[in-house]
Amino acid sequence: MKLSKIMARTDWGIDPVPEKHRILNFFDFFVLWGGLGVGLLVILAGSFLVPGLSFVQAFAAIILGSSIGCVLLALVGYIGAKTHLPTMVLLRSILGSKGSILPSFINIVQLIGWTIFEFVIMGYSADKIVKLITGHSNHYLSTAIFAFIVLVMALWGPMGVIRQWLKKFAIWVIILITSWLTIQVLGKPDVLSLLTKPGDGSMPFWAGVDLVIAMPISWLPLVADYNRFAKSVKESSYGTFAGYFIANVWLYSIGALLLLTTQITQDAGGFVPALLSSAGWLALLILVMEETKVAWADIYSAAVSTQNIFPKINQKALFVIFSIFSYIVAVVINIVQYENFLFLIGSVFISLFGILLADYFVIRRGAFKTKKGINWIVIVIWILGISIYQLSSRQYPGLSASLVSFASVFILYILIFNFSHKGTRFFKPSQFTIFNKFSKD
Repeated sequence: MKLSKIMARTDWGIDPVPEKHRILNFFDFFVLWGGLGVGLLVILAGSFLVPGLSFVQAFAAIILGSSIGCVLLALVGYIGAKTHLPTMVLLRSILGSKGSILPSFINIVQLIGWTIFEFVIMGYSADKIVKLITGHSNHYLSTAIFAFIVLVMALWGPMGVIRQWLKKFAIWVIILITSWLTIQVLGKPDVLSLLTKPGDGSMPFWAGVDLVIAMPISWLPLVADYNRFAKSVKESSYGTFAGYFIANVWLYSIGALLLLTTQITQDAGGFVPALLSSAGWLALLILVMEETKVAWADIYSAAVSTQNIFPKINQKALFVIFSIFSYIVAVVINIVQYENFLFLIGSVFISLFGILLADYFVIRRGAFKTKKGINWIVIVIWILGISIYQLSSRQYPGLSASLVSFASVFILYILIFNFSHKGTRFFKPSQFTIFNKFSKD
């Protein structure tokens, strides 16, 4: 393949994607979001559900949390496919162009954080495998290799990664290796007794649901960056939901099973050896290689979010800067606080996208218009939603902080819009609903 074909155009910036480039179909999105839902960190997140919950309780939390999170993911992706705009630009409709700078900055920080986590676990895992085979260890080199691969993927662009790498090759390897890992974990001694063993009660059920919701929610600020390339709005929504739901349920379940059957510790020092003993070095190496797609998406969307703040900045230069920075930080940190990082992400973005969905589907009923300046009312509601999430998670662990926060801001935004004279400044909604929109697309 020629280099010119490999380095396909990536830089649409924040402008609407031209019609001739809106080519992705249901299977493209199924492959993309199914692939992005498979990763070592998803397995690690699943391990946090037990032994606080029994496996039966954990699996119920996984199904419920995945359903809720993937519906939200598909709905935000729907808006991106309909408007052909990236996610941070969508937020201009509720926050204003200047107001969208704040979530863009937060998104950049969280995406670089995710990239660092990915580099840490990829580098550490590969180093363990190399040491097992050769007896030599070089964590800095193994991490650098993966950082370079991710950078090349970012330069390749979404069309190349999705259609040439994921669709033609990677997704089939992912299915094969994940199936192999599932068989190995289920083949552990006394697995049936472990599956029926009661939990120790240290994690409330709804806290477990929140931990599962946190994973698809972490993709809300990215989903439109890719779904804007959709040929069909309906196919993008269904493909996004189906792909991510299956992957999230599968990998969270493997994570819970892995902890029950191996008694791993939830840091790289205990997590990676447990995977190594369960899957074998070749399967683990392939899983590590597949992790690059997640880091690629983080790097690509971090650059797109930066362009919402600085529209004229060079996208490829951002890929290089973010990759180098993430590598430097990755070689000196530990991911023991990963669970807290997930909960923090959930509190920031679940409420913000609750406002966006209320605005687009209820208030405007499918109409979209960006605004200038800063909408301070929305920022106040957003901050209130974050506070509600944090209060609920700490004081009322028996409730789902994600659902409470989302429902609170969703209802509050609609009430304020309808009963405040400030609402007259907004664009008048069109006369159609999400339901007949789906039937028309």
